[in-house]
Amino acid sequence: MAVPASLLPELEEVVQYGSAEKRAETLRRITTLFLDGAAVFSKDHVALFDDVIGCLIEEIEAKALAELARRLAPVPNPPANVVKTLAENDDIAVAGPVLRQGKLEEPALKQIAETKGQAHLLALSVRASLSAALSDILVTRGDRDVARAVATNKKAQLSENAFTTLVKRAEGDNVLAEKVGLRTDIPPRLFRQLLMQATDVVQKRLLAQAKPDTQIEIRRILAKVSDEVAAKAAPRNYAAALEAVRALHKERKLTEADIAEFAKSGKYEETIAALATICAVPVEVVDRLMSGDRADPVLILARAANFTWATVRDVMNARPGPKPSSQVLDEARENFERLTSATAQRVVRFWQVRQGTGD
Repeated sequence: MAVPASLLPELEEVVQYGSAEKRAETLRRITTLFLDGAAVFSKDHVALFDDVIGCLIEEIEAKALAELARRLAPVPNPPANVVKTLAENDDIAVAGPVLRQGKLEEPALKQIAETKGQAHLLALSVRASLSAALSDILVTRGDRDVARAVATNKKAQLSENAFTTLVKRAEGDNVLAEKVGLRTDIPPRLFRQLLMQATDVVQKRLLAQAKPDTQIEIRRILAKVSDEVAAKAAPRNYAAALEAVRALHKERKLTEADIAEFAKSGKYEETIAALATICAVPVEVVDRLMSGDRADPVLILARAANFTWATVRDVMNARPGPKPSSQVLDEARENFERLTSATAQRVVRFWQVRQGTGD
């Protein structure tokens, strides 16, 4: 099937000399002709309409383009170049329908996600399916509404990187936190992190909407988090550890091997007391530094004492709470290797002076 011969002379005249109204009317007729036969058209037929419609829309008002986009968006075999042109239009009234529903190739979708504004990103975020690569772009570039829409889209494939971004953005955004928490594909580690930073309201909502087995897991995590917080809040008594460590130091100067052994043996108080003794920093300061979320203070103390990475890793693993992931350890090692001894010693000297332990 081809464009009826009676339309060809008219089409040529419209393309070259027709008014905007005439072009719009011809576009409607050609589009109707395509839609009436789309189900049985071959690729060659569709390509012919792609060329014809492509010529008609080169100079046509946005209202007619928006109507065309709405009509073509649900079609499973649309004229590809026309749909791509509509999707790239800066007017969201034109681009929106095909971005939300139209058949578009992945490279075109990614290019639009990387270059267009928030309205286009929001339209993309509600598509019936989103690849992991496209979702990564949307949650990184998108605003609050885009992030929430991606999290709500159950058909969206989310990489661990996308989940990490969403969990981070969920801090201070209860709506996003709830939507991310309800996804069944969220990695356990990030689900735990989300629960830890969520407000009581979000935690209760997640419990209310979760399946029974998920409710059990949520309660288990919250109980564990509560125990960890209580353990951190409880003041540690370092008197005995300090006495033992100082006696050892006096008998035969403490070494890096002693620190590593304390850490590997799970002797947290002795590890802190030994670090404080070797670095000449008050034990209360070392305890506070070690209890923080960041690894930087541990790296600084260890580099100032000229420890090796193996000992740093043992000390990091000895800290309260869950063990650091391999990614966290890899990043810490890179930072440790970049950190110079002189820089670390200047920071430790600052801690000493601030606490009145310097000379």
